[in-house]
Amino acid sequence: MRLELDPSLDPGDYAYAHTLRVRFAETDAMGIVHHSRYLPYLEEARVEYLRHLGHPYIELRAEGVDYAVLEAFVQYRQPLRFDDQVVVHLRLGAATRATFQMAYLLTVDDQVRATAVTVHGCVNADGRPVRMPGWLLALGEN
Repeated sequence: MRLELDPSLDPGDYAYAHTLRVRFAETDAMGIVHHSRYLPYLEEARVEYLRHLGHPYIELRAEGVDYAVLEAFVQYRQPLRFDDQVVVHLRLGAATRATFQMAYLLTVDDQVRATAVTVHGCVNADGRPVRMPGWLLALGEN
């Protein structure tokens, strides 16, 4: 495993926050968000973070750069439910020439509901490893 990042439980430790609302279709028979729905929440927050940084994902892909998810880890602490307004806090962790990690904290009304880490590889359209864009590498060093 490449996961080295330990997600903080303090929202102040995160560089960005994205808010979303849980849809009914994302809940299971117990009325809580199905575990598989957390990964799309993380993805939505990542894409918005890149847009916030001035590097929309669609432009990166047009430049021939993609970020494949190599690993994902989610720790479910308390369930999310229909209509919860979830804040997905995220920050970039360690970055190398071709990989980076992101830490996430999911909260509802300042209560921790989940933490997560994803590891991404920088690849071209054929899935071959390529160098990380300089702006992203520099951001990971901070």
